[in-house]
Amino acid sequence: MQRFMITDNSDIVRKVGKRILSELDFLVSEASNAGEALQRCQAELPEYLIVDSGMEGALDLIAAVRAMEGGKEVKIYYCVVEADLKKLMAGKRAGATDFLLKPFDRKILTAVFGNRAIAA
Repeated sequence: MQRFMITDNSDIVRKVGKRILSELDFLVSEASNAGEALQRCQAELPEYLIVDSGMEGALDLIAAVRAMEGGKEVKIYYCVVEADLKKLMAGKRAGATDFLLKPFDRKILTAVFGNRAIAA
């Protein structure tokens, strides 16, 4: 089972994401801030990581994960509220693999990650 971490300040966003991704057969963990996410990643890197762009330290978290042993293999999704080119480019420079628009729902998460859980 592939590991997935959702890092977001919002309890609701994390809970909804965890429920949907768990149903897609991911082993999902949560982190409410960048520091907590970094500690969890140091203990065990997930295969997938969602990082909320509005969270303090989001870009530093992405860069720190990329710098870890095996960190270049993690698929990091930078979660943005709107398609702001400056924010998207900052995420890409920090090392984000791709982007998700927020708020996400079952349809979006299934479309993006559904095949990946099955393929693994």
